[in-house]
Amino acid sequence: MDEVAKAVEECARSAKRAAPSLAAASPEAIDAALNAMADKLVEHADVVLEANKADIAKAREDGMSAGLLDRLTITPERLTGMAEQLRLLAGAPHQERSVDVSTLAGGLRLVERRRPVGVIGANYEARPNVTVDVASQLVKSRNGGVLRTGSAALGSAQRLRETVIAPALSEAGIDPDVIQLVPRAEREAASALVRFPALVPLVILRGSGDSTRALATEAAVHGVRTLAHADGGGVLYVDEAADTDKVRDLVFNSLDRLGVCNRLNLLLIHEDAHDRVWPGISGALAERGVTPSLAPHEHAIGYEWALDSDREATVTVAKVSGLPEAAEIANERTSGLAAGIATESSEAADAFFDAYTGTGVFWNAPTRLLDGFKLLAVPETGINLDKVPGPRGPVTYTDLYVRQYAVLPELR
Repeated sequence: MDEVAKAVEECARSAKRAAPSLAAASPEAIDAALNAMADKLVEHADVVLEANKADIAKAREDGMSAGLLDRLTITPERLTGMAEQLRLLAGAPHQERSVDVSTLAGGLRLVERRRPVGVIGANYEARPNVTVDVASQLVKSRNGGVLRTGSAALGSAQRLRETVIAPALSEAGIDPDVIQLVPRAEREAASALVRFPALVPLVILRGSGDSTRALATEAAVHGVRTLAHADGGGVLYVDEAADTDKVRDLVFNSLDRLGVCNRLNLLLIHEDAHDRVWPGISGALAERGVTPSLAPHEHAIGYEWALDSDREATVTVAKVSGLPEAAEIANERTSGLAAGIATESSEAADAFFDAYTGTGVFWNAPTRLLDGFKLLAVPETGINLDKVPGPRGPVTYTDLYVRQYAVLPELR
């Protein structure tokens, strides 16, 4: 444990030493680094895919579920998509670093300055693409980073840092040490990452609910702030005024990938619409190879199937008396990630939007759209579900700063 903590601390110190190089970099240098990452990702595709295949083979031997294997996999198409996202991020506007707020008495003016956090940590599991997503967001926001991934994706992540991220930073004149990857696979590395508030004051947590909540609790003890993405599961309420064909398409399109947080997890059907829409829904589920969990349920109604390696190809289905009951269930018995309504009634849609308090709400659209790239055209570091002021929903580079108020003489 001491050796693991020491390895994490060394990464944090290296990132902090290098952080000024990134904080002072010009927008042109930062965007050049991101474009270079895209180029190197394509240039070294064979090397990256080879490392990923080795990770997949080991994970399959260890009995990893199909959904998690899907998360772990980098296909040639996904690699091309990663490069495209990097180029889009390079072309996205930089945050204003200084914004005029108001004038004050005595010939003074108030300015809001936006400064990097410094070094931000990130803990995530078997998703090697997140290595690039998070690293690129940190570079765009001028923050150093300490990335920690689990053993399943560590080989892929190491190859991505060695052949893509670090060389691209160097070519742009930015110290490559600014983005660190913890070289240890032990789970204790995640705990160590949230114990150095002076080095890593903020940590992004992504993973299964229980482990992420435990890390957030430990971080609070040590004075480290977190942006946690602990739970997921999309909800769809089928209103009595829903169109049958649209409902079928929504269900089908919400289950294209089963191991992701924003997939359809809970289907609530108005009791008066059930018999009319069920044949189409049943057909969509069968076509996706997904089993409905019907009442009486032996599990919590908001149980997140994406985290169940044995029954991830499952969707909970329940009848409800109407919109108020559906909204109450979505608010009180699910993660609060995302919920949608299928209806042809604008009044019902407005009522559902007002009633649902979660992060994303959708009308005749799949919850799969709750994703930084799909909604905002840039990658995300995660989806924050906190019900407090601050970044909520997909967190991107525009959220990763701290405010500093400056008072200075009014311009003449």
